[in-house]
Amino acid sequence: MPKMTPSEALVETLVAEGVQNVFGIVGSAFMDALDLFPAAGIRFIPVAHEQAAAHAADGLARVSGRPQACIAQNGPGAANFVSAMVAAYWAHSPVVAITPETGTMGIGTGGFQELDQMAMFEKQTVYQVRVNQPQRMAELARRCFYMAKNLNGPTQLNIPRDFFYGLCHDEIYPTARVSRGLGSVQSLREAARLLAEAKFPVILAGGGVSQADAVEELTALAEYLSAPVVNSYLHNDTFPAEHALAAGPIGYCGSKAAMRLIAKADVVLALGSRLGPFGTLPQYDIDYWPKTAKIIQVDVNIEVLGLSKRVDVASCADVKEYTPALLAAVKELRPGLAADAARLADVAREKQIWADELAQWSASNEKPMHPRRFLSELSQAIPAGSIIATDIGNNSSMCNAYFRFNGPRQHISALSWGNCGFAYGAAMGAKIGAPERPVFCFQGDGAYGISGIQEVMTAVREDIPVIAVVANNFEWGAEKKNQIDYYESRFVGANLPANPDYAALAEVMGAKGYVVEAPDQVGDVVREAVASGRPCVINAKIEGGARVLAEPFRRDALKMPERHLEKYAHLRAK
Repeated sequence: MPKMTPSEALVETLVAEGVQNVFGIVGSAFMDALDLFPAAGIRFIPVAHEQAAAHAADGLARVSGRPQACIAQNGPGAANFVSAMVAAYWAHSPVVAITPETGTMGIGTGGFQELDQMAMFEKQTVYQVRVNQPQRMAELARRCFYMAKNLNGPTQLNIPRDFFYGLCHDEIYPTARVSRGLGSVQSLREAARLLAEAKFPVILAGGGVSQADAVEELTALAEYLSAPVVNSYLHNDTFPAEHALAAGPIGYCGSKAAMRLIAKADVVLALGSRLGPFGTLPQYDIDYWPKTAKIIQVDVNIEVLGLSKRVDVASCADVKEYTPALLAAVKELRPGLAADAARLADVAREKQIWADELAQWSASNEKPMHPRRFLSELSQAIPAGSIIATDIGNNSSMCNAYFRFNGPRQHISALSWGNCGFAYGAAMGAKIGAPERPVFCFQGDGAYGISGIQEVMTAVREDIPVIAVVANNFEWGAEKKNQIDYYESRFVGANLPANPDYAALAEVMGAKGYVVEAPDQVGDVVREAVASGRPCVINAKIEGGARVLAEPFRRDALKMPERHLEKYAHLRAK
């Protein structure tokens, strides 16, 4: 085996795994490996804050379908990865976090930037390892990539900073992806029987459909069964929105058509979904999860099967391989199954009712713009095939009913971790992974203040032409809605009365800035931003407050306030 340093072994392992970009902030702990990046053909992308680095690796992993890497200085730098790694964990995104730590002779002494980094990532990684000998650098780095791609989640490679130096003899080679195949044949046959006998089957397309590139296989199954397809929460890219059987997303601020259709189901096939509790909560006063339906759940992660919902058939399987096998089994039981005209008409009717209602909600011509009117205009202006990274918050959640996709890996969202500031870093990673596509970052003004403002500098410095759209309503809308509903509009911390001009700020940093104040400006500005090929920020001034805010995320999370001390008596619920 060839002789090399541990730094060379690490970098060569990255090359073998196809890593071409690493996100982080320059630090002394890993500088010996960093020095090798240019000669290895690896682009180091320095961000403004390490959280954005991990989000960018996440966005790139989701778009490319391959493990991606981020690296941080030991201690505070690594700590800044934590929230973003949780986002990757719940998205089943293969991010490899490389976290140098205090040198071996300083561990436990409370030295400069010392932190127990393994404990921080224990619950939000699918695998973590500390390099315990410099000679094992390639072996353990390789293991992190293997586990990230085969356990579908983030991993941590923790390296004492003195272990970058020395001598080792290593073999460098890429790891393989292992297929879980069809799972249990008996379970597959039982699923086929349930679907063949179903009166109203509905397919729930989860994030695993997009991750497995199984949209084509899902479409064939849905068409044979005449089964409407609903998207799981914030996975709007798992079935073509233009398809006649597409009903839209369930979950917060989703599609009423999808909710009414799944409520009718006697059999639900959940493909690539953990059936997360937040994504199946009642919405619009519709308690849509079918109480008596038979549930078939298929996922590559055995731990999520039956975790949140009672299921009748569970299969640990790769949905890309499982779905055509399931279709073949259904055809054996119901050969030559004709299209169900009545069900297709029902789907079309429910979709039209919802489209008409949504259009009515989005018809306002007032100024500032009603957020739903703005979202309607924006969704129509964004070019087909674009990638959109969405954040968390009132407006970012409201977009769940508006953004429509016809291909996989186009909707990059914060999902149920819901950490504000997710979208800009993720959009940068997505743009690097798909440079030929327009990539949009959609955030409210609160979330944009957490990540967007400073990372515009990164986009300009590194020539990453992300288009940021800031829904600027001068408030933390989701929390303000809670204060309206439960605390008699006593606003503490919810107002943002002194927002800067985000467009002017972008121009100062070298990006292009636009201000949008009326619906008829949206299309022209979006087209100009796309054509510019530069980082852009669209400052969209929209209405805020009680009249336009969506329902709270979940009404069971708060109770009307009780006050017992006399000094707070005036704050009691009335």
